[in-house]
Amino acid sequence: MLDLAIRYDDGLVTLAEISETQAISLSYLEQLFARLKKSGLVEGTRGPGGGYRLAYPPRDISIARVINAIGEGIDVTLCAGDEDCQDGERCLTHALWKKLGSEIYTFLDDITLAGFLRREKVSELVRRQQGSITLAVTELNGTVA
Repeated sequence: MLDLAIRYDDGLVTLAEISETQAISLSYLEQLFARLKKSGLVEGTRGPGGGYRLAYPPRDISIARVINAIGEGIDVTLCAGDEDCQDGERCLTHALWKKLGSEIYTFLDDITLAGFLRREKVSELVRRQQGSITLAVTELNGTVA
């Protein structure tokens, strides 16, 4: 999603390009993007010239929303929130872990893709990666041997 946010104004991005620049398995990306598309966070076009793009501007997509869309969730309790963590009963620290999960969600919900990319250390990495993206796209298009 950050890769799509970096290239938001560039049009469609293929999963092969993301796989190359982010060193993520193509098959894993296909699984993730199926979930992201189903949740409405990305739009995809099939066929030659196809690819994906964000369905909303990067300033409108929070990190928490992305995590929820791919089905990871932010629950840190031992019982997935079912309150049966200790022999079918609520454990002593359940409320603590539930509150921590809520705090993490709030924290991540306050950070958008655009906001994250504007952070100083992240923006340095983005500039470095943009050079890698240009090279990877050129290689994928066959103009570099």
